[in-house]
Amino acid sequence: MTTLKERLHADVVSHMKDRNKVALTTVRNVLGEIETREKSGKTPIVLDDAQVTTLLQKEAAKRRDTARIYTEAGEAERAAAEIAEAEVIEAYLPKPLTAAEVETIVDQAIAALKADGVELSVRQLGAVMKPVTATVAGRFDGKAVSEIVRNRLAQQ
Repeated sequence: MTTLKERLHADVVSHMKDRNKVALTTVRNVLGEIETREKSGKTPIVLDDAQVTTLLQKEAAKRRDTARIYTEAGEAERAAAEIAEAEVIEAYLPKPLTAAEVETIVDQAIAALKADGVELSVRQLGAVMKPVTATVAGRFDGKAVSEIVRNRLAQQ
């Protein structure tokens, strides 16, 4: 199985062959951002897939935000270019979860903790959030997950 970074590098070649300028430029920019992150700091590091996914989410969000600003300024052509780049980046992200899927994951985590004999109340928010966050990781908004967990624990 290849890493996300390896997939990005391989796609640079395929985008060159396809003469897909937007995708090629976008993937190159993202790879440059990854390399900058890896080399910044006192000691070089290697980003794992979770860190690369987080970076990709930020890059896509940045482009969506820029597109919104261009749209408000009446620059439709520039906004469309930013949206196209965001879509290229989002193709590398894992499929987002629905609210119902997240609720099921939360319910499973609560059931597992109850099976272990843990008394659950709103104070055990962190105990529930830890396994849920590991499962959901970047596929659903963290604030919304926290709210779902809080609501479920309040019902206990």
